[in-house]
Amino acid sequence: MRVLVTGAAGFIGFHAAGRLLEEGHAVVGIDNLNDYYDAALKRARIERLAGRDGFRFVRCALEDKSRLAELFAEDRFETVLHLAAQAGVRYSLENPQAYIDSNVTGFLNVLEACRRFGVRHLVFASSSSVYGANRKVPYSARDSADHPVSLYAATKRANELMAHAYSHLYRLPVTGLRFFTVYGPWGRPDMAYYKFTRSILEGKPITLYKGGEMWRDFTYVDDVTRAIALLLPHPPAPDGNWDGLLPEPDSSAAPYRLYNVGSRRPVKLTDMIGLLEKLLGRQAIVECLPMHPGDVEVTCADMEPLERRFGFRPEVRLEDGLRRFVDWYADYHRPNSAFAAAPAGGGPNGRSEAP
Repeated sequence: MRVLVTGAAGFIGFHAAGRLLEEGHAVVGIDNLNDYYDAALKRARIERLAGRDGFRFVRCALEDKSRLAELFAEDRFETVLHLAAQAGVRYSLENPQAYIDSNVTGFLNVLEACRRFGVRHLVFASSSSVYGANRKVPYSARDSADHPVSLYAATKRANELMAHAYSHLYRLPVTGLRFFTVYGPWGRPDMAYYKFTRSILEGKPITLYKGGEMWRDFTYVDDVTRAIALLLPHPPAPDGNWDGLLPEPDSSAAPYRLYNVGSRRPVKLTDMIGLLEKLLGRQAIVECLPMHPGDVEVTCADMEPLERRFGFRPEVRLEDGLRRFVDWYADYHRPNSAFAAAPAGGGPNGRSEAP
């Protein structure tokens, strides 16, 4: 297939593009290389992809509607994997406009380009954050997700609704994937596991909200890209059993589906820190704060639909995935490397903060 991967310089986009290239697809990756976190890591990801047959990189912002349309006209993509977004729950409290520009306006431009140029399948990234104030776990894509507790989550839920409207109006086959706390090598420096690693090694304190009494469904990046590769060649068909009197949110009379992509094994944050301490051979300095207003206590993915329809099961345990991340971190941040002295992000006074 000819595949467009938006956000190819991002964490999941980089890994997904690499897997698609391994499977023999031609990949065009786009990214605006913004400075939400240090762009050196993004450039390093693209450099690794650029040396591989079948890959081409184009620097492009999703907000640039005309350039995006030119790209679709040039390459006539069969499938689009849309992973570009302004990420981060807490940053959405500081800079809400960035989330509207990228996650709403940018996504509209992607939808329009897919409609105009006859894309066979659009797969886009949503987030477990959409479940918001829901207390029922495991989270099921069949449950309501209409009470977000951050603007980031609200923009991701808006993406799902916008995608359904285009699927209904223009019969555009669309699949949305709700990712659960993705981690692994080449990860985002603003993510808790990454910041914790850096802080533990540097002897700096980490801040735990609610004393770490929260659970996250950590999902290794290779499991995520395996799910993506399974789904991309299979555009959804309209659900002939869908009932407008009893509407299920994860399917439709339009060619539209929603799936969770998680590990199904929530881990307490203090246990995750314990694993990092063991792997790093150092103890964390922990400071506790009350729960952050944009956070939720537990995330846990109901994975039954993806397993039933595609035979997908997550494979990588947290302790194994963290070991791979720590090994990568030690190599990438070795002394004298270009990125070693770059800021990795963190809270006030150099503290690293946990959700």
